[in-house]
Amino acid sequence: MPAISPAQLAQLQQNARNVRNICIMAHVDHGKTTLSDSLLASNGVISSKLAGKVRYLDSREDEQERGITMESSAISLYFKTLRKATAEETIPSLIDEYLVNLIDSPGHVDFSGEVSTASRLCDGALILVDAVEGVCTQTHTVLRQAWQERVKPILVFNKIDRLILELRLSPMEAYHHLIRILEQVNAVTGKLWASDRIEEETRRHELAKARGNEEEQGTPSPGLKNEIQNEDVEDEKLYFSPEYGNVIFASAVDGWAFRIHQFASLYAKKLGMKEATLRKTLWGDYYLDPKTKRILQHKQLKNRNLKPMFVQFVLENIWSAYDTIVNSHDPIKIEKIVKALGVKILPRDLRSKDTRALVTTIFSQWLPLSSSVLLAVIDVLPSPVEAQALRMPFILRPAFKGPGQWPPDPTPLETSVYNCQSDPTQESEDRKEAVPVVAYISKMFSVPRDMLPQNRRRSITAEEMRERGREIRQARLAASAAAAAGSAALDRADSSSLDPGQELVKKEEEEEEEEEVLIGLSRIYSGTIRIGQQLQVLGPKYDPKTPHLHTHTITISSLYMVMGRELAALDAVPAGNIFGIGGLGSTVLKTATLTSSPLDCPSLGTLRMVSSPIVRVAIEPAHPSQGPQLARGLRLLSMADACVEVVMQETGEQVLLTVGEIHLERCLKDLRERFAKIEIHVSPPIVPFRETAVEPTEPDTPTFGEGEEAETKTGRSVVVTGVQGRYTLRLSAYPLPPRVRKYLQSQSLILKSIISDSGANRGLGRFEEERKDGTVDSSGTLGAGIVGDETADKSTLKTFKDGLKRAFSKSPDPEGIWGKDVVERIWSFGPKHIGPNLLLSSSLPTSTSRSFLSRMSGSSGGETPRENSKEGGRELNGFDGSLLTGFQLATYSGPLCAEPVVGMAYVVEDFSLTQAEKSKESVEEEGSDLASATGQVITMMREACKQAFLRLSPRLMLAMYTCDIQATTEILGKVYAVVGRRKGRIISEEMDDGTSFFNISALLPVVESFGFADDIRKKTSGAASPMLVFTGYQMLEEDPFWVPTTEEELEDLGEKADRENLAKKNMDAVRRRKGMFVENKIVEKAEKQRTLKK
Repeated sequence: MPAISPAQLAQLQQNARNVRNICIMAHVDHGKTTLSDSLLASNGVISSKLAGKVRYLDSREDEQERGITMESSAISLYFKTLRKATAEETIPSLIDEYLVNLIDSPGHVDFSGEVSTASRLCDGALILVDAVEGVCTQTHTVLRQAWQERVKPILVFNKIDRLILELRLSPMEAYHHLIRILEQVNAVTGKLWASDRIEEETRRHELAKARGNEEEQGTPSPGLKNEIQNEDVEDEKLYFSPEYGNVIFASAVDGWAFRIHQFASLYAKKLGMKEATLRKTLWGDYYLDPKTKRILQHKQLKNRNLKPMFVQFVLENIWSAYDTIVNSHDPIKIEKIVKALGVKILPRDLRSKDTRALVTTIFSQWLPLSSSVLLAVIDVLPSPVEAQALRMPFILRPAFKGPGQWPPDPTPLETSVYNCQSDPTQESEDRKEAVPVVAYISKMFSVPRDMLPQNRRRSITAEEMRERGREIRQARLAASAAAAAGSAALDRADSSSLDPGQELVKKEEEEEEEEEVLIGLSRIYSGTIRIGQQLQVLGPKYDPKTPHLHTHTITISSLYMVMGRELAALDAVPAGNIFGIGGLGSTVLKTATLTSSPLDCPSLGTLRMVSSPIVRVAIEPAHPSQGPQLARGLRLLSMADACVEVVMQETGEQVLLTVGEIHLERCLKDLRERFAKIEIHVSPPIVPFRETAVEPTEPDTPTFGEGEEAETKTGRSVVVTGVQGRYTLRLSAYPLPPRVRKYLQSQSLILKSIISDSGANRGLGRFEEERKDGTVDSSGTLGAGIVGDETADKSTLKTFKDGLKRAFSKSPDPEGIWGKDVVERIWSFGPKHIGPNLLLSSSLPTSTSRSFLSRMSGSSGGETPRENSKEGGRELNGFDGSLLTGFQLATYSGPLCAEPVVGMAYVVEDFSLTQAEKSKESVEEEGSDLASATGQVITMMREACKQAFLRLSPRLMLAMYTCDIQATTEILGKVYAVVGRRKGRIISEEMDDGTSFFNISALLPVVESFGFADDIRKKTSGAASPMLVFTGYQMLEEDPFWVPTTEEELEDLGEKADRENLAKKNMDAVRRRKGMFVENKIVEKAEKQRTLKK
């Protein structure tokens, strides 16, 4: 049983200034859960001797088996400090009680979505770094996440004991090693800070330029001058330094940790120095002169061999204790150390042969980990009152970029959120409305129904037992009375009890009771949430301008304090706390905002996910009759995991998308054992590809695939004529310059916001919905739907337009295609109107009116196609939308294997009608022809794009992982062999100074990555473990249609080209999976004897 009851913790929730919401973030296996165990032991949740072994917050069976955390777990801890009274207080010393809401997050990249949910709920973070491995891949990631969410971090150097026992470094070598790691961490922080400064300066410059204020462009404003003057001061506060108190040195497995402050207070009395002076000089190039007792800097040493004060007063003591206890195990010296440190050790512990247990016993009393870490949390990390004033302006108003200040004219709801106002007492309704409720649900997690507090078994008192006995006796008397009433009543009772319909209902209710319950892990920012209260659930797409969309009304039925594996019931939760909320049902998919004032509260948005789902599998039940159970299980899985996506294909196939292989295994296990509870069949992993093209090496490159339309090819251009010869379309394709393609890919969210702000989201939404249904609107309004109004953000649009122009101007243009007017000739982007493909119009007189960016900015360029009387206007009259729809379909599903197209530009050179069509003058006849011809024009456009694409040299783009591996010199060759066998490519290999570890970075195709982690662990006997992070798509430099043509190629490879074509292999595999035609030679009756006639 915990030493602190949930009722006491609930009482501490009332004072938000004494609440700390923190999460633990680190690379995998850097000691997060072990550190959490030590903190839990301080509250009596587990035994201190089991800390690091029980892994209490890893409640899943597979977490315990693998030894890694897969789900974020929260728990509330109690901590008290003793402080001196102020002048107004009469008591000499006071006890301050604090509530620390702790979230332990995973370190594996497959579960980075769990880290995102934890960082959104918390105000501070403990960033753990292994003292041996140093800064790893996920260390960069968690530092970036903490920066983006404006979470204040504390750096923890964990596993200091490994420097002593494994690497066997001297105290001086360990000191320089720690300095190097600290510099690497600060370098990452400095890059993040510099990136934000550059972005802010660019935004301010563009804003000033858009306003046309030349004086503001040339001369910085007074506020900007002050920022420049204080830039160094702001920069210093961001970095980690032991003298600031935001660096902890620890060994979680041995139960000790310390900050510089502890040794400063200890040596201040012994050396007769000020504690404040020692805090500044115990770290860095400061030395103590043994004769004068003065502190010297490096330039004052004058060739004297003095040790830094951190080495002399801190590390040497720790190294000496470890050497005495673990290495030499001298009982006499151990007794002296125990007596000098003033710790109490039982004689049986001193006689123990388990030296590591003795180290833990001594050090946990000398430098207790829980006290050091929690004191740092209280001193350094902000309370919700302080943190929300800094964090929430950027969440409530994402466009606001002001440094450390509130947005102008905050609403009453925003003010209550910034101030973390709550209403803890039960008062009038007016008072409740004065403090609106604002809460955010960052994730849904499932618990068995019998684990809920109301369903948990508990011991009953003697009075309850007597009451239960009376009820049983009364029931027996009632039953005997009913039996005496006659057999008729008994028959009726029997018939009713044997009613099959009633039995079926009871059975269904029992099955329903066995299901898992979803609980929302939440943070309340304003007001007080109570049971029975009615609140509005706002979805991620909610907009206060349209309050009737994406919102639901719910009544709060249950509130919980999350205590790791258990839940404690609450009646109310005030602002600033993390809690669990039940009874949400299907109103929340993954994230949501709860509020009592929906008209004033915006949606707090979605989480920033580091890794997107890339691995997909098709799922079907083993028994077709269990389809509803599978659908329900997939819905629950999607709600309980922020990184899971479930897609229903056009064929009715259900596809599950996950981040990686381990994530996929966990999801399938949950689906089988917790959510669906049925046997399922899983397809091999489906990996996405992309299609692109490069300039052909020979002009007469063969094309593959013929459409129904008659077509002719003249050079690069493709001319497609309709079935009845009524319409003719001439189109050409060009590969986009790499700089332009990368710019469009990086600006897809900006482009989506531009379209959304200009009212184009309606057309985009229809296109996406109809694509899911497998149908296409034949009216041609999908493309026309992106025509916007004048509400688009002009500044954002201009910035995007200027960036695109710069990308084109810096790209080579040997054929003169990317001229100065290329941006103005953009007709559409694709696929989904935001992809990295362009549809360009030729220099027709009507091209200006069809310019995408002109429409977004509200300038139509004069006449519309219907009003333009020049040649070419009537041909395009009414067909703009059809051509755009055909372009979207062509880029959504490429010609190689129906995968999305990337990095292509299609130029519409001409679209004309035959003379017979031009002679029609009846308006009614023309209208009926337009209605029947739009589908034909869509097909023509799609076929033209396909043939123009194949006129070039097509290429496949493979999804790629960045693979980071840490290996020693003994296994380096085995790692290279496994990477090479998986068609990976080594990017870099660096050796950590002072260690025997190499940091290897490689690129690995996702299609080759399945089983890679197990393979590399087997080959290296578990000494190396890869970390795979999706990094994008890379072109495979092989033509899938290549065949030997030259004499040298025919001589080396033969006519059949026996060498494996990897591009064709992947293309055929995808086509075969999708049921498309695959060109294979099938041998029938291979063993049958052939007799040739003479």
